[in-house]
Amino acid sequence: MAWIGLTCGDEALFCPRGLDDAGKVPAPRADSLAARGAFVLEATLTPESRPHCLLSHRRPPPWRSGLSLNTLPGGGVALVMTQGEDVIHATVPGQLPAQGEVLRITYAWDAPARQGRLSIEHPQSGFARLTGVAKPKPLPLSDLGLITRGMHAGRGSSDTELFAVSSAPEPIGPMPTLACDAPIATPEGYRPAGSLRRGDLVRGIDGQLHPVLGLVRRTVPASGGFAPVRLRAPYFGLHSDVVVAPDQRLVIEGSDVEYTFGHERVLVPARHLVNGTAALREPCGTTITYVQPLLPDYGALIVAGTPMESLFLGRLRRKPALLAASLLCDYPRVSLPEHMQTGYRVLRPYEAITLAAQRAA
Repeated sequence: MAWIGLTCGDEALFCPRGLDDAGKVPAPRADSLAARGAFVLEATLTPESRPHCLLSHRRPPPWRSGLSLNTLPGGGVALVMTQGEDVIHATVPGQLPAQGEVLRITYAWDAPARQGRLSIEHPQSGFARLTGVAKPKPLPLSDLGLITRGMHAGRGSSDTELFAVSSAPEPIGPMPTLACDAPIATPEGYRPAGSLRRGDLVRGIDGQLHPVLGLVRRTVPASGGFAPVRLRAPYFGLHSDVVVAPDQRLVIEGSDVEYTFGHERVLVPARHLVNGTAALREPCGTTITYVQPLLPDYGALIVAGTPMESLFLGRLRRKPALLAASLLCDYPRVSLPEHMQTGYRVLRPYEAITLAAQRAA
């Protein structure tokens, strides 16, 4: 189970044994098949009324195959795959994200289990929707390699910012957003997020203690919408630098917040704080592992001295299809909490930039 393909910016890697071995092994044989796996595509779209092609691949005879991914008028995406005379078609209805926000599309398949799914997500808002794909076919590894390299060569949409291939069906839904070494406040002092276990206690925004129900962990490409951000101390009250995912949101309060935005507390996504001073893009390897403690209530953890949003589940347990496709699929459904929103306002990019400039002054 590993990420085996990645196209992002000027980088294109494909290695069936895992990205860490990229360039060390020869290309896969044309007849090698990926019985299980997933590909993830991220794009920032301009709203259009006509279909928009995000991915198109066609292989000529004697091994005839093809794959295309298109947005639909009014929202949603459609996937069409052909292998010989067999055609698989799947459509996920749903609105496209607001202009400037990321659309994440995941196609996951498990041919031996005869199960597959196509999903769309808006990582910044938490929207997710999926549709099942019956009897998915194994995909030729060579096709996945050709698509990965083809996206890098400009044969994909110019809106595409990330294309990644995994050797396992990848989850969707709530995702962890803290680096494993992020220090989280507990009654005994700060502990690395990755060391927390079920039954441990963590300290919340108002000093209250919360039991950890479990630790959610995921390894993702360190690119695109997953690219890590380094939040720098002493900005925003941090006592040490912290590496987080772009969608990790800080809970910011203070007289300047109340005066400028009319709210006692606001949420600021880390991606909006990247300005070369308070926050930087963090260079690392091809992948990164994020973790997050699961708590009974939704709120804020104290991370390196600063409140940061905890993992939000909403009513995930009431959505069996989404739950089964998530990182929490192995948790007993009845034991999963339901989380209510805090009502904190989420700052827009230009508002976050203004706040970061004020705090950096």
